[in-house]
Amino acid sequence: MSLKSNPFVTKMNTSKPLPLSGTRVVEFTHMVMGPTCGMVLGDMGADVVKVEPLAGDSTRKLLGVGAGFYPLFNRNKKSIALDLESASGREVVARLVARADIVSENFKPATMEKLGLDYATLSARHPRLIYVSHKGFLPGPYEHRTALDEVVQMMGGLAYMTGRPGDPLRAGSSVNALARP
Repeated sequence: MSLKSNPFVTKMNTSKPLPLSGTRVVEFTHMVMGPTCGMVLGDMGADVVKVEPLAGDSTRKLLGVGAGFYPLFNRNKKSIALDLESASGREVVARLVARADIVSENFKPATMEKLGLDYATLSARHPRLIYVSHKGFLPGPYEHRTALDEVVQMMGGLAYMTGRPGDPLRAGSSVNALARP
């Protein structure tokens, strides 16, 4: 049976614009949490521009099971590599943000502030801008911790519910996704 004759396969209606068509997103994210937001926005039709460091997002260099992270979580996006500490890099970002509806970031606390890309700075210039800040931990004693999946599962108790008594086990496949320098 071909797909055309299969009664369970329907053709996707591509004549209607996607819900977020015309929405512009500038994304400053890495790993999984932040890129997932941009991926979903892009899947829904938003024009997503991912700003990466000159060396590229470190997720590009993951090995093993992690090798698929970058292409999976960054589909439907455009990408630009910029030096955010240079005047020319900041100028390009300023032009991108001026045309954006949404800015998304998931860096450590104070990183975006140091770059002049924090909510207070950008919203003063662009009051209609939606600013999405993904953090694994809210302000407090753990705010500077990296919120990797294993850390969240251990601290949240999930690993203790899935493992043997006294022997926590990470849910899902354990990945040793080391990056090559």
